[in-house]
Amino acid sequence: MRRSSKIKVYIVLTYTGTLLSKIIKCYTKEEYSHVSLALDKNLNKMYSFGRLNPYNPFIGGFVHEGVNIGTFKRFKNTKALICSLELSCSQYRKLKQIVKKMERKKAMYKFNTIGLFAAAFNIRIRRKYYFYCAEFVKYLLDEANINSKLPDTIKPMDFKKISGLQIEYMGMLKNYQLTY
Repeated sequence: MRRSSKIKVYIVLTYTGTLLSKIIKCYTKEEYSHVSLALDKNLNKMYSFGRLNPYNPFIGGFVHEGVNIGTFKRFKNTKALICSLELSCSQYRKLKQIVKKMERKKAMYKFNTIGLFAAAFNIRIRRKYYFYCAEFVKYLLDEANINSKLPDTIKPMDFKKISGLQIEYMGMLKNYQLTY
């Protein structure tokens, strides 16, 4: 009997040192303040909700991130914890399908600033088409039927608690691609 193949996705926790990341870090007392989901090991297909323009922290939405593009290019000393999670082929396909659909309609999506600050008080404020980074990654996992057992009011560091998560790298994000 043939085993079904597994495909890895990557949960990327980061800390850029921006004002917002410092506020989040101060509140959570955790090392990382942002989370992204990457569909490939080299992090070329990494998605989240964050700054649409690396120089303007006030306008956010659905973003395609990369080690050497956008906010991470601007903040070169970004710290990262990169973890992998094995998915079935059908879970991976579903996840990719959701991301591609959102990417096609990215102008509809906005950053959930109110929800982010409410999460600091363990209050969930959910608005249609609005996400903050952790809310978005949890949404993707839930919609792709990936049993993550994450809390409804989610923070980036909650992702470290997912069963089966494997640490792949910890260090400066800009140095990650040198490790594989």
